[in-house]
Amino acid sequence: MPCLGTAPRRPRLEVADILRAELGDDAERQRLGADQRAAARDILRCRTARLGGHLEICSHCGFERPAYNSCRNRHCPKCQAVASARWVETRMRRVLPTHHFHVVFTLPAELHDLARRNRALVFDLLLRAAAETLLDLARDPRWLGEPAQLGVTTVLHTWTRELRFHPHAHCIVTGSRLSLDQQRWVPAPADFLFPVRVLGALFRGKLLDAIARARRQSQLLLPASTPDDRALRRRLDRLYRQSWVVYAKRPFGGPEQVYRYLGRYTHRIAISNARLIAHDKRGVTFRTRGALTATLPRGQFVRRFLDHVLPSGFVKIRHSGLLASGNVGSRLESARHLLGGPTKLPTEATPAPDDDFRDVMLRTTGLDLRECPACRQRSLERRPLPARALAPARAPPAEVAA
Repeated sequence: MPCLGTAPRRPRLEVADILRAELGDDAERQRLGADQRAAARDILRCRTARLGGHLEICSHCGFERPAYNSCRNRHCPKCQAVASARWVETRMRRVLPTHHFHVVFTLPAELHDLARRNRALVFDLLLRAAAETLLDLARDPRWLGEPAQLGVTTVLHTWTRELRFHPHAHCIVTGSRLSLDQQRWVPAPADFLFPVRVLGALFRGKLLDAIARARRQSQLLLPASTPDDRALRRRLDRLYRQSWVVYAKRPFGGPEQVYRYLGRYTHRIAISNARLIAHDKRGVTFRTRGALTATLPRGQFVRRFLDHVLPSGFVKIRHSGLLASGNVGSRLESARHLLGGPTKLPTEATPAPDDDFRDVMLRTTGLDLRECPACRQRSLERRPLPARALAPARAPPAEVAA
């Protein structure tokens, strides 16, 4: 008789458990913004019987387990592994065989309330200013002797390890560049991109100018702390006089490691289930950095987590310069040719829709999802889910339910 296995091993505590304890099973009834409500609803339903699923059966030993469908929400802690693997696999086809740098541009704390009031707009201006700063400096002949174009991938994050609001842009940048006439690959030092003070000053000017322009065009809503345009000008003037720090370092590994390195950032969310330690009367305890931990009251934890839900439709991963979609069939091909790579690059931005996620995970991570956890044979098959496996959604942890 086949043995009915348990669901795939998962952390003892999940973000969904904390949301369920704080919000209940129906996020629609909560006083949340539309985007936060949609994210909470999806996370609560993810990999439960509510979304349906299938039965995994081992044809070798008879092991069985139900496998419920994922919600695929980009803020869900359980749905990012496959999305990240697919993204990395696609971008690896376009990586240039040259050294790269990791640069981080941060929105000053003085603009956080403005960003909360205008999330999509300010996040967009942050990403644009970061990319344009790098592209403009590459075109400045003072740094490499001639104007050139580099490739930039930019990713938005909005949190600290303690889940505080902290918008910043992670950028992976090609160190060397393509000449503007596309005839030469312009070499550059492997340990130097641009002076960080120059990066900070140019980024500051671009972002503050964009914010002021958005207000003049009536696109920017002012927060309560900045009641009128005069107060906004005073705030921007103070920021113009401050030095803005830009963090830059070279990612470890060669060019083949660049997007695997960036893959750790592209689909990362505010907190993963693996960082959760406890959920009890004191609140929610989670790891921050190294051996350090933090404990927040449950309501505050949920508010901070949902504070990082992005506006619907907002594109948080962007490609500029050589990696822009308009350059894939032209400048990027020229760069690959000059560097000795293939002259024809794929133009499709996403994997084939019929590409099984198990194959993607095996290719990119080495994790074989067809391997039976009982006998270790590669013999798991997928079959319709019987009624007896349609268990209710996962209940809150015992210490909370009590």
